[in-house]
Amino acid sequence: MRLLFLACLSPKTGNCTTAERIRSHIESGGHTCELRDAAEFQSSSEVADLMFQNPPFEGALAIHLFKAGRLLIDVQVPFGVIFGGTDINEDVKVEQKRVVMEQVLQKARFAVAFTDKLKEEAEIFLVSQSSKIYVQPQGIKTEVTHKFSWSEFLRSSGVSRQHVEKLHVFLLVCGLRRVKDPLYLVERFSEWHRDNPLNVLVIIGPKIDPVLTMQVEAVCKRTEGVFLAQERSQQQLHAAMRSCFALVNSSVSEGMSAAILEAMDLGVPVLARNIPGNAAVVQHDVTGLLYSCPQEFVHQSERLLSDRKLKDNLIRNGKLYVEEHHSLNQEKETYQRLVKILH
Repeated sequence: MRLLFLACLSPKTGNCTTAERIRSHIESGGHTCELRDAAEFQSSSEVADLMFQNPPFEGALAIHLFKAGRLLIDVQVPFGVIFGGTDINEDVKVEQKRVVMEQVLQKARFAVAFTDKLKEEAEIFLVSQSSKIYVQPQGIKTEVTHKFSWSEFLRSSGVSRQHVEKLHVFLLVCGLRRVKDPLYLVERFSEWHRDNPLNVLVIIGPKIDPVLTMQVEAVCKRTEGVFLAQERSQQQLHAAMRSCFALVNSSVSEGMSAAILEAMDLGVPVLARNIPGNAAVVQHDVTGLLYSCPQEFVHQSERLLSDRKLKDNLIRNGKLYVEEHHSLNQEKETYQRLVKILH
């Protein structure tokens, strides 16, 4: 079967990584799956015309009901959709977008939610299509093939050699866009750094929103203890994560943060903002630590720094959680089975 797969493909983002992984699952089942950036298309009619190229597409798939799924409304082939966090956390609040999302969901053969909570929210806010919504968490498998030195990076950023080896690097992995709220912790973290100079915050990720990127760059240049790093390949990013003290998430909303799950798989403790998408995968004091404000972030970080047993327990439990609930093989089997619904 030849499938068209639409997703938001900003390089080195979670959306892009997820789409590539799902495409790989589908192709390993013997299908052809062409991945295209939803941003390439202005209207659903453009996609409808594309479906008839030679050879024609026999089915379609999309991540995000509004951003990509709306482009499939006019296609004459069966399609499936995958919910993104923005769908339920943001887009359903806008009536015009919600109506479009309902149309997409009604026409889709199936829909996939990453969590039970996301499915429940979809059933509340959209016309109930419960029977066609499947729950499949993201599959995670990390492999560190690169070496990464925070000492080298921080020395190049002006940190003195005598301190750099002892630093605790708190790593915020996120694309620079508003929903990730990369500056949420910066002011309070800098105050904490002035009291405890060995604690530093590094923000790393692709520059998606140009205006916000300029703001983040300016703030990081003038703020003590906070640094902005260039985006890395996934392999390099995993090496950087493996070498940090803790992985940080400060998002306003999330569907399911791949960075959090990857950190757990890599044996890195997680400090995540207490929002529904994060609380669905991070159990406080068990698989990670949740915080609701910058001050609480500092409090939880201090606990992590001072309590080795807590840190060890979070690492062990996080690793077990990913192994038990985010199987790559299970994800592959699910998508290969769902594609059969499109025949």
